[in-house]
Amino acid sequence: MTWKRLIRFVANDSKIYRGEPIVTDAEYDVGKQFLQGKTIKAKVVKGDIFKDAVVTDEVLEVEQLLGPLTQEDVPIIKCVGLNYMKHIQEGGRTPPPYPSIFYKPRSSVADFGEPIPIPKIAQENQCDYEGELCVVIGKTGKDIKEEEALSYVAGYVSGNDVSARTWQRDSKHAGGVPQWCFSKSFDKYTPLGPQLVSTKVIPDPAALELTTRVNGEVRQHTGTDDLLFNVAKIISFISQSTTLEQGTVIMTGTPSGVAMGMKEPKYLKHNDEVEVEISQIGTLSNKMDFV
Repeated sequence: MTWKRLIRFVANDSKIYRGEPIVTDAEYDVGKQFLQGKTIKAKVVKGDIFKDAVVTDEVLEVEQLLGPLTQEDVPIIKCVGLNYMKHIQEGGRTPPPYPSIFYKPRSSVADFGEPIPIPKIAQENQCDYEGELCVVIGKTGKDIKEEEALSYVAGYVSGNDVSARTWQRDSKHAGGVPQWCFSKSFDKYTPLGPQLVSTKVIPDPAALELTTRVNGEVRQHTGTDDLLFNVAKIISFISQSTTLEQGTVIMTGTPSGVAMGMKEPKYLKHNDEVEVEISQIGTLSNKMDFV
């Protein structure tokens, strides 16, 4: 990638651009800066972000911060369940021998700051958050070797795997086994942001810290070194006899601290704000909109 960090934004001319944010250091948090009303400037990026993008000298001010990827950029979202050891223990489960995979459609992609519409069938005592490190594939591959897997990564982004727990686990709704796809795939149930950070900046995705807050209260706080299956293992596993397309987003799993795992679950309500902060990537923020 020619860019190190990539944002998508609305400028003062009301047009949407992609750009390389002008940062002061590796921990410059574009999301927090925007939420605090501070000025953000970016160099305009032109061209295909995965192939021939060029970082120009044109500098624009960010009027509205969006997510770094559109639904059209993402062919599919592939997700790993039960992948943090403490989260597995929290649920009283046995560590799986291989990554547990489920899929979400690209229609579930949402922008930074965009209200997440929670439909009536997914509201009462079941709306949950899952802060996750997300991987974006930069080139198409198949049967990828583990030792070569990170070379297929365009970058990393913070994500929230919004979940409807009744539809996931209640036998009257989900049947005899947990049903992950439908319960996590409503429109806009995968907000991503605030920026896509390349492997030039993050050579080791296992050296990051993830924190999820709900209305300012810390609910999740874990290092990505707690992952049972690391990023390279996941990429290698899901590309077995399966084409892994450019633009695919991989959600690597959520750590302990989700509402479902509490003795008295604190499920999300209308207008609750969920922030997912990952070191070197920044803070993703979205409010729940019970429609």
